[in-house]
Amino acid sequence: MTTAAVAGSAWSGVPPLRVSRFTARALQEVPQLAEDILGEIRREHPNLPLMLDDNGEPLALVGIRGAIEHFLGHLTTHGLSSDLRPPPRIFQDFGRGEVREGRSLDALQAIYRLGIRLAWRRFSELGTRLEIPPPAMYELADAAFVYLDSLVAASVHGYAEAAARQAGERLRLQRRLLDLLLTEHHRAPADFTELIADRAARIAWPVPCTVAVAVLQRPARSAVPPAVGDEVLLDMECEQPRMVVPDPDAPGRAERLRRATAGWAGALGPPVPPAQAVKSLYWAQSAVALMERGLLPGGELLPCTEHTEALVLLPPEELIGDLARRRLAPLRDCGPTHSRRLAETLLAWLETRGGAPEVAARLGVHPQTVRYRLRQIRELWGDDIDAPESRFELELVLRTMRLRGELGPPGTVSTARRPELSRPV
Repeated sequence: MTTAAVAGSAWSGVPPLRVSRFTARALQEVPQLAEDILGEIRREHPNLPLMLDDNGEPLALVGIRGAIEHFLGHLTTHGLSSDLRPPPRIFQDFGRGEVREGRSLDALQAIYRLGIRLAWRRFSELGTRLEIPPPAMYELADAAFVYLDSLVAASVHGYAEAAARQAGERLRLQRRLLDLLLTEHHRAPADFTELIADRAARIAWPVPCTVAVAVLQRPARSAVPPAVGDEVLLDMECEQPRMVVPDPDAPGRAERLRRATAGWAGALGPPVPPAQAVKSLYWAQSAVALMERGLLPGGELLPCTEHTEALVLLPPEELIGDLARRRLAPLRDCGPTHSRRLAETLLAWLETRGGAPEVAARLGVHPQTVRYRLRQIRELWGDDIDAPESRFELELVLRTMRLRGELGPPGTVSTARRPELSRPV
């Protein structure tokens, strides 16, 4: 309310003596009124904890009494001016208390509304007895509800301040837990498990039977973090954010995770016990590295357990490359196109362990073509093609080439790039 508005208001027309009598009588009733309001609040909210001050008096009672006295005192000295502020600290403390108790502000705001209604009922009766005109009382009611808004605002401020402090502390403790889980350690298993449990308890994180670690690729620097709940430990401070997902095989977990990470890409490592989370992290990092090279599909959160072959065969490039040079040496003089066709036929034969018809069906070519190629393969490799160790290593190398796109997938006419048999594959 502006000063001009107050000057022309109905309340300003009430004789000063009558205003003084009203505020004096109201102040006399404040102690009992505060008791009555607290009693009604306790009946409406029986589970509300009753905190005491240093003198053993309920803080809620102190706050109610102080708020009413503050309002009436301002009314006595300033009338209905607009510069009324709530009592300092105590209502901010009420907001902070809701954070400590793990509650929202909904109950506190309902309590404030209940208190102001009861107080207004008493003031209205008093105004009637003292013959204060109804329009003036209506203005007083408006001022009381504006005052209520200021009390709520003070509590919201205290709540936000305490919530931010609590969130910052939880984030710090969560980062300590993540560092513990995702760093190599050399502690005894029992000691390490106990340390995990201790740090998890500090953020009320139930230690699961298994975890899976995800490594994410940022879609953009300003991307909104994945909308995971508190049960998922999320670290957005890394260049590639990481998540520790509890019980990844629990019913519905995969679908919830898929929705939460919509718009993000990355890889989810295999399930492991919490004390071995760093192993899940290793496989997730390996998968992301392959995604960045275009060797694994991107655009979503990729489960490592669905791409075991690629994760096992693609990373050890030097070892597979040396094995390829030795095992595929017979193909070096066959020319790029023919060597690729022989390599695809050899892989199909090794995988099917069948005759020409089965291999032909797998490759999508005529059986007679397969017979011709198989004869060439036996001529090139000789008896070595029947040795179990040789066959295993050949299949290992050829599967790796297929994963890299150097051989066509089964059942297609190959359009893959030719294998470089003189270099690591």
